[in-house]
Amino acid sequence: MKAIGFHKHLPITEADSLIDLEIERPVAKGHDLLVEIKAISVNPVDTKVRAKGADEQEPKIIGYDAAGVVVEVGDHASLFSVGDEVYYAGAINRPGSNSEFQLVDERIVAKKPERLTFSEAAGLPLTALTAYEALTDRMHITFDAKSNLEKTILIIGAAGGVGSIATQLANHAGLTVIGTASRPETIDWAKAHGAHHTINHHKDFREQLEQLGYSYVDYIFCLNATDQHFDAMVDVITPQGTICSIVETEQALNLSALQQKSATFAWEFMFTRSLFGTPDMIRQHEILTRIATWLEEETLETTVTQTLIGLNAENLKEAHRLVESGKTIGKIVVEQH
Repeated sequence: MKAIGFHKHLPITEADSLIDLEIERPVAKGHDLLVEIKAISVNPVDTKVRAKGADEQEPKIIGYDAAGVVVEVGDHASLFSVGDEVYYAGAINRPGSNSEFQLVDERIVAKKPERLTFSEAAGLPLTALTAYEALTDRMHITFDAKSNLEKTILIIGAAGGVGSIATQLANHAGLTVIGTASRPETIDWAKAHGAHHTINHHKDFREQLEQLGYSYVDYIFCLNATDQHFDAMVDVITPQGTICSIVETEQALNLSALQQKSATFAWEFMFTRSLFGTPDMIRQHEILTRIATWLEEETLETTVTQTLIGLNAENLKEAHRLVESGKTIGKIVVEQH
């Protein structure tokens, strides 16, 4: 089968950073499904995994978002049948979705929303899981709008892939959503996707929040430059509030700065459940199923802004380049054909 991968972790400008390959088609066993890939999307994690690491003996296939059709089911798989249209984010420790076919554990897969195309669906799993897990599992926010009345959340990086779905989910939960955005187009996008207010992440948080009438915010979801924004987050988080970040940092964070406020700092890593095979791994199937219902009801909407036709090395390089530019809004999808 055809796939796109690499042997060396290289800058995207290098010819061999992503190459077209021919590899053996896998067979579904156990809890696995074999999915014929119809569309994938590219996330920052794709570019990070591609750029750093030791040389690979076997070609490394990445890709952490997909939508497609089930063509085989393993002998212990019971949630899906051949022919089912599905979407999922995969696992970081297994071959990825940049290929014609992919093996994926059924416990992290859900049926694709019927009203969405494969391309529209492929842009959602990783970002939706990340946002949903951060809000519910890490910050313990419920979707009971009454209980969230007058509570606020600051989403740093509201117009990116995760931010585009997090603003929608937080709005649906009844929170007052304040997103950060710095350009007219990102401000418009954030407000169109659920942000009640926006502030500029290049300027002082406190001053801008006070201009909106807020001394503190109850929750902060950091999707950009954790170390750069940490002091500002400590300053504006409410006493006993919660901060959650998805962005790793090479600098030590001064967690003691949160002590006086008895504030919580939590990490969200969407691949934790699949990487460690946690007992609640099936929760990702349940989350994506719930997200699909909201998409069918039009409570949520897809966040795809650009689609490239042809899943090949050339198009994937372009998608990686765009993501690495740091200026993308929403999600970039690559269709198989």
